[in-house]
Order: sequence, then structure tokens, then C-alpha cells
Amino acid sequence: MSRQTDKIRELIERREQMLLGGGEAAVEKQHSRHKLTSRERIERLLDPGTFEELGTYVRHHNANFGADKKVYDGDSVVTGSGLVDGRLVYVYAQDFTAFAGTCGYMHARKICEVQQLAMKVGAPIIGINDSGGARIQEGVNSLAGYGELFENNILASGVVPQISGIFGPCAGGAVYSPALTDFNIMVSGTSYMFLTGPKVVKTVTNEEVTAEELGGASVHTRKSGVAHFAVEIDEEGLELMRHLLSFLPSNNMEEAPRLASSDPVDRDLSVLNELIPDNPNTAYDMYEVIGQVVDGGEFLEVQRDFARSIIIGFARIDGRSVGIVANQPAAAAGVLDVNSSRKGARFVRFCDAFNIPIVSLVDVPGFLPGTGQEYNAVITNGAKLLYAYGEATVPKITVITRKAYGGAYIVMGSKHLRADINLAWPSAEIAVMGPDGAVEILYGKALRDAEDPAALKEEHIREYREKFANPYYAASYGFIDDVIVPDETRKRIARALRDLRNKRQELPAKKHDNIPL
Repeated sequence: MSRQTDKIRELIERREQMLLGGGEAAVEKQHSRHKLTSRERIERLLDPGTFEELGTYVRHHNANFGADKKVYDGDSVVTGSGLVDGRLVYVYAQDFTAFAGTCGYMHARKICEVQQLAMKVGAPIIGINDSGGARIQEGVNSLAGYGELFENNILASGVVPQISGIFGPCAGGAVYSPALTDFNIMVSGTSYMFLTGPKVVKTVTNEEVTAEELGGASVHTRKSGVAHFAVEIDEEGLELMRHLLSFLPSNNMEEAPRLASSDPVDRDLSVLNELIPDNPNTAYDMYEVIGQVVDGGEFLEVQRDFARSIIIGFARIDGRSVGIVANQPAAAAGVLDVNSSRKGARFVRFCDAFNIPIVSLVDVPGFLPGTGQEYNAVITNGAKLLYAYGEATVPKITVITRKAYGGAYIVMGSKHLRADINLAWPSAEIAVMGPDGAVEILYGKALRDAEDPAALKEEHIREYREKFANPYYAASYGFIDDVIVPDETRKRIARALRDLRNKRQELPAKKHDNIPL
């Protein structure tokens, strides 16, 4: 047997060992927790047979606390590239079976390498997090690795889409990488995110809390808004990543793929003509409007369970990918508040960064009043949404279905924030505020002095409604481009998207903006 044959056999044996990660027992333990291994996750994410691994034999070089007694090829993270629906992506998946997926310096360097390659070639980055955090034995070196990884997240932001899957533990400094990416997907029951764990919380604040209560998927999709999606199992999360990518371009210099659509743009939407209730204080479901307007009723909602008075997500109209931003009258009357404002703002900015047109469906009575909102900076958070819309240069199409009052009217893709096409249904009401409040301010003294204040108030409310409870006053100033029959909505949006596909609009020269954070 030749020396070359021996070397090949040695390579094959080493490769076989490397593919087992931390070993068969560790793999079985991972499976017993209803979790896939890092390699299984990559296999299910990518098109079959397309994964090209990088950094395969990277190892740590640390001898502190006996760390040199245990060394694995790959250093507990699998990195490389592959295809999703035929499109190039770069991916890394932390391997919990080896060193509990902890991040040392070489581990981080592997991730940095694929991040940098993704930016060079303009391809999305997908990170699958399943890690015990920083590798304590490496001291400041592990922190240095994290810092370099975070810097690449920052440099890649707005250049290529970044998607994070939280498929296990993600604690301490590790949480900042997902927080810097565009979308976070968590797995219910097996993943969590927090800066300080339950033991530290108990020591510092004397609070008794479990990992799930502190940073589980339900916490971050419903309360904090840190996560954008929650799934039940790994496989569902990986399929969601593929679906999400289908709406996105590969980088900020491209457009999202346009798909052939068999859904006619002029199909019957007559159900929308009867949707708005006669009573302006009666709710209806904006999901019905979205379902009628988009291709095939397909809508990928983002942050579904957080700040439900605003709806955001991706859809297609005439085959073109669009970002939908819509007030939801069926949730808190569709008001804007602290959480809905920042939820909408980040989504609008993402769409603008990646050339995805924004379609706004507006029914907003205003900003939520109260000390809770003011103390939590509703002014600054509302300004984030205002800023995001005003800054965006992608095609912006707005349809006002019913209420558009006060500052919330301006914020929600108004003509004054350089929206391109602003349409309104005949039921649209565009004014500084609702009739009740306006009449109290305009006729307060007269009402107090009147013999029958209730009757006088009703008369003034009727007068106010006649003037502003329709879109024609705003249209007379050109703030509304056209008043349309609701069943024309899909067709008109599709035409606007077609006409605006070559839109070019530049911002003033600057190093960067200073959005109110």
C-alpha cells in the first residue's frame, strides 16, 4: 500500500470522525431533546447536494484549564455555502454536541469568514444558533471573537439579508448577533434568549424565573418583539427560512425574484365593497383586505403576535414581492403605540434597504394616549416610523380604507412623506382628529352654554363628518391621487408597481442618518 493511499485513508477516517461532531452519544442526546444536529439542519435548509463546507479542520489552540485535552475538527460550528431554490447563500450552524456549541476565537473566526465571503459576493447569511455562549476557558479571546462577529453583522446590515435561527440556547453576549440581524426565528420549548440567566436574575433581583419564562419563544414573539417568528420544531423553522428568502433579493443591488402569477390582477374583489361597517366605531379585519389584494391570498406575516394593532409582512402582487404595512382595526382599533411604531419602522427600513416596494393599508385613529405611552417614549418611537417612511426611496403605495387621523395619518405613508401613489376608498376619513374630540375643541364654550348640549354636539358632529368623513377634501389639495371603488384596489396597486419599477430617488449626501433611537 502506497504512502498516498495511507494519507487518503487517514483523511477519510478523520472526515468520518468530524461528521460525528462531539460523538455518537452527544448526537443521541441532541436528538433526545427533539433537536437536529448542525449538519442535519444545514442539509434540510439547503437544496440537496449543494453544501460546500469551509473551515472543516479548524481547531482551537487553547490550553487553559485542560482545554487542550479535548479538541474537535471544526471547533463546534459548521460553516459553508450552498443553494436555496438555486440561489447562493452562506450558512453557519453551531454544533451543540461539541463543547456545547460554545464560541471560542477560532469558532468565531469561521463565522466571520463566511460573513465576509457573503458580503463580497452579495449573498444572504443564515446563522443557526445553538450554543452555551462564550467559551470561558479562552478568556478575552472568546470575547474578541464575538466582537469581530458583531462587527461583520453591522457591516453586512443593509448589504445582504441576515437571518438567524435560535434553535437552542442563546445567552449572554451571544444574543447580540441575532439582535443585529434582520429576522429571528425561535423554536418553542427548545430555544431561549437572554442576557443574564435565571440564576443571575435570582441572585441580583431575587426573582424566581425559568429559562422559558425569561427568554422563551413566547416571550420574545409576544412581549419583547426580539423574535419575528416562532415554530414548533427545527424542520418547520428551516422551511420557514427558505420561504422567507423567496421574497427577498440576494443583496441590496438586486431586486427580489419575480414569480409568474396565475392570479389575475383584475379578479373580482367585490367582497371589499361591503367590508367597511356603517358605524365608524365598528371594527373589521384588515386581514380580509390583505387576503383579497395579494396574489393567491398568500401572506407571510412577520411578528404576528407582537403589537397586533399593526400588521407587517411579505406578499406578492402581480408576481412582485412587496412589503405590506397595515393598521388592524380589529386590534385596539388600529392605533399606533410604542411597540407598533417600532415594529413598523424596522420593517419599512428593511424593505427600503432591499428594494422591496411598500404597500400601506391605512385605518388609523391616531396614537394611543396615556402616561404609559408618554413615559415609554411614544414620541421617539412614533418618530421612528415617521422617519422610516420619510427616508424610504423604494416605491411607496398607500391606500386609506377608513380613518386617517392626526399625526398618525402623516406617519402612515402619506403624500407628505414622499409616497408615490396615494389612493383612498370612499369610506376614507382624513382629518386632524375624530369628530367627537374635534367638536369638543371647536365648540367647547358653545356646548357648555347650550340649553341642549347633546343635540348641539350631534349637529356639529354631523357637520364635521360631512366635511371630513370622506376623502374628497384631501383629494382637492392633491394629497390623495384618486378615490377608488374598493374592488379596484388590487388592480390599481399592480399598475402602480408596474409604473414605479424603475423609480429613482436619491437622499442628500451624508455619512449616515441619525434616526431617533
